[in-house]
Amino acid sequence: MSINWDLVVQLGWPIVLLFIGALLNHLLEKRERIVAYLSHVSSFRLETNAPDAEPIWVYTHSVVVRNSGRKAATNVRLGHNVLPNVNVTPDIQYEMRELPSGGKEIVIPNLVPKKEITISYLYYPPTTWNQINTHLETDEGPIKVVRVMPQIQAPTWVLRCIWALIIIGVISLAYAAVELVQRVAT
Repeated sequence: MSINWDLVVQLGWPIVLLFIGALLNHLLEKRERIVAYLSHVSSFRLETNAPDAEPIWVYTHSVVVRNSGRKAATNVRLGHNVLPNVNVTPDIQYEMRELPSGGKEIVIPNLVPKKEITISYLYYPPTTWNQINTHLETDEGPIKVVRVMPQIQAPTWVLRCIWALIIIGVISLAYAAVELVQRVAT
């Protein structure tokens, strides 16, 4: 079986242009890319030295907000049903706003590109982590929330090899489909 190089070029050229266009778009477009991570939820049992005293439970969780884009995000808003003790790290300018529904909102006026902040919460029972946060958004729209699970990261060369094999597979399937259509048509 001989390879029809004209067909390979006709099929491959649009695919190559698609990837070049996507790469140029990624490199040249300046926009914010905000992602929020719910990094941990934990509880602590604090023992007291007083005799016959009940232990005190303390809960904590963190939300990490990252701007991985090339444009500063304006008015990053984190809504809360209840706002317990909060610590924002690193120390940046933010403000607390009252919401009409009775909740509160942390507003970060400007989150520069490649910046990551951590908002840590400390609270007591009966409040739990899922009763605290409500919305996460910027002036551009909602923030994507990712629940983080610790895992081993594959090396970059492995990921590149996998993507190369996927691309080769897609091109091969497209070539086989066109060949099949041509054989059926003749």
